[in-house]
Amino acid sequence: MDLKQQLQNQVPDLIDDDLFVEDPVLQIWYRKLASTKAQAGLADYGRKLGSAYWREQGALANRQPPQWRGWSAQGQHIDQVDFHPSWHHLMSLGMEQGLHIWPHQAQPGQHLERAIGFYMHGQIEAGTLCPLTMTRAAAPLLQADPFQEWAAQLDQTQYDASSQVMSQKQSVLLGMGMTEMQGGSDLRGCTTEAHPDGAAFRLYGHKWFFSVPQADGHLVLAREHEQFSCFLMPRYTEYGLNRRYIRRLKDKLGNRSNASAEIDFDGALAWRVGQPGRGIALLAGMAARTRIDCVLGSAALMRQALVQSLHYCQHRVCFGKALIDQPLMQAVLLDMSLESEAATHLALFLVDLQERVDDPVAQAVLRILSPAAKFWVCRRAIALCAEAMETWGGNGYIEEGPMPRLLREAPVNSIWEGSGNIMCLDVQRALGQEGVFEALQTDLRARCGDDAELGRAAQTLLDTVSQAGGRVWTQKLAVLYQACLMRQLAPDAVADLFMAQRVQQGPSAVFGLEGVEQSDWYLHRAWPRLQTT
Repeated sequence: MDLKQQLQNQVPDLIDDDLFVEDPVLQIWYRKLASTKAQAGLADYGRKLGSAYWREQGALANRQPPQWRGWSAQGQHIDQVDFHPSWHHLMSLGMEQGLHIWPHQAQPGQHLERAIGFYMHGQIEAGTLCPLTMTRAAAPLLQADPFQEWAAQLDQTQYDASSQVMSQKQSVLLGMGMTEMQGGSDLRGCTTEAHPDGAAFRLYGHKWFFSVPQADGHLVLAREHEQFSCFLMPRYTEYGLNRRYIRRLKDKLGNRSNASAEIDFDGALAWRVGQPGRGIALLAGMAARTRIDCVLGSAALMRQALVQSLHYCQHRVCFGKALIDQPLMQAVLLDMSLESEAATHLALFLVDLQERVDDPVAQAVLRILSPAAKFWVCRRAIALCAEAMETWGGNGYIEEGPMPRLLREAPVNSIWEGSGNIMCLDVQRALGQEGVFEALQTDLRARCGDDAELGRAAQTLLDTVSQAGGRVWTQKLAVLYQACLMRQLAPDAVADLFMAQRVQQGPSAVFGLEGVEQSDWYLHRAWPRLQTT
């Protein structure tokens, strides 16, 4: 048997697809960008990311994860994290696009432009999103005295991976150090101590999860006279490597390209950020900004898993015809497309709320919807990526293909920056804040408009607010907002389908919408490149 015969019915790699033009949700949201330059830039970024070159860079960065070198050949403590060159190429790409920048005075659409780029980048390589989101989320804390020099470096778009003091670099990255082994999400279990040293402080203690250990600076939670404060700790000082020492890099299930560490502080130089005792509040604000990116990142994984499934099923023949034309497979793919579209709408809606800083109702809704969306979308990404792997059959389980990496990446967004129960408790706390419930009522009733079914679902949710903080109530809140967005932005047929399957029946643990007429129309809309018979 010759090679051509051996390769029959094997699916070619998906390359040179357009992540921007071929995504129906982005074609709706990008119209909110006032700048044609921004629109053109995103279109170019989507074409570039979908190329064979950048897909291979993502695969290489994960195939060869970072390595820690504690000492030089001469015995000098260097605490160096070495990455494959592809990691640096991807970081350069993301920073050139400005995915790490939090604008000092955001113009309309600026957050949305960045969010769409972030979402597309996450479809090709998710690990590099971590330093980009951490740097962006930390920036608002450093935009006042005495950190303007840091703030100026955070606005630079030229990636600089060198290991030296901040003042000598072309740009900087930031990370975060909050959780400790005895506390985890309970930040009041923090035992790291900050001792005054002139105008600065010295940190002593440890962090169990220390994000982006190669970053130029970290915002660290520490005790200052029995109260919790936030400190900026540089990686290098004018005297060399700061007194912060990596114990080891975490060997993680997924997110393999990205480094996470355990770390010790033995008199590490740092400066307090903000007022004494405000550490948890400041870092919680930083975490809240990264939570929106967790939702975006999960939506990105869902989109890529869906597209890879559609591509595979279009080319694979099973029982006499293309897999995409088999009714049961169409039922699965249709359900996945519905879930992916709703997740992306909700993620970008959070960004839209974030931009409306002068709207108290929008900010109150963001306060409650952000943790609810993180709880629901990030969990659904795990289920959808697992289902997508199964559409490939045994080929989906092979490491040379994209599906294992997508599935391994999915759980991290559900865990980092607060796992499921923490998000539900945050929803409960948000409703206890003045004006939040009233804002939620106002916003939901306006979005439901004269849609009787949506109105009934909203009223039921509001009437059972005593259950807020529970997982089911939090799920219903996220799904209801998805339904409102689908009604507002998607074609009527798609919105009707979502309403019937997600609001009236409730989400199912099993993907598969059977008995839907014209399934091929829905699937082609989800990915216009798709061809069905």
